[in-house]
Amino acid sequence: MARGLLVLGLAAVVPVLLPAAPAAAHNSLTGSDPKNGARVATAPKRIELRFLASPAPATTKITVTGPDNVPATGGAPTFAGNRVSVPFTPGAAGLYIVAYRIGSADGHPVSGEVRFTLTTGTAAAPPSTTAAPTTAAPTTAAPGTPTASPTTSAASPAPAADEADDDGGTGWLWAIGAAVVLVALGGGLLLRRRSARG
Repeated sequence: MARGLLVLGLAAVVPVLLPAAPAAAHNSLTGSDPKNGARVATAPKRIELRFLASPAPATTKITVTGPDNVPATGGAPTFAGNRVSVPFTPGAAGLYIVAYRIGSADGHPVSGEVRFTLTTGTAAAPPSTTAAPTTAAPTTAAPGTPTASPTTSAASPAPAADEADDDGGTGWLWAIGAAVVLVALGGGLLLRRRSARG
């Protein structure tokens, strides 16, 4: 009776354990830092992945890409037991994808990814579009080109002495003319008197 119960128990347990043996041969991700789906304001220096079994460095590949598929992996991964970490080089704010591919004990590779969002990225350097203010330099005439000199529109007044000389000359002419007229009149009167006496 007891033997029968033992056989029945083994028959029930063995089918359950047998499928689990191949499954245990597959490695799998058990956690990460940052966590999958996390939103972080401060960029971590390193990204850590934790696996069920220690991954082999020869068959492990980890890549990190940021917005616009910009690589964000800062170096080669380091291994510590079942933990693998890679340096992180943050870029712009946005979604970052950590893709991994590791080997398993049964020879089948296991791949997957961890996604997290960086809410504050590094500011891009502003383009130097501001041109230095330019001041218009005074234009210099080419050698041999005559330069216009400032002209004064007002004519320079004639000296007072010249004006006095002109007035004096005009007065003398009037005096001579008057004397000639008087002499002519006097001569005419004398001729009339002589003709009247004769």
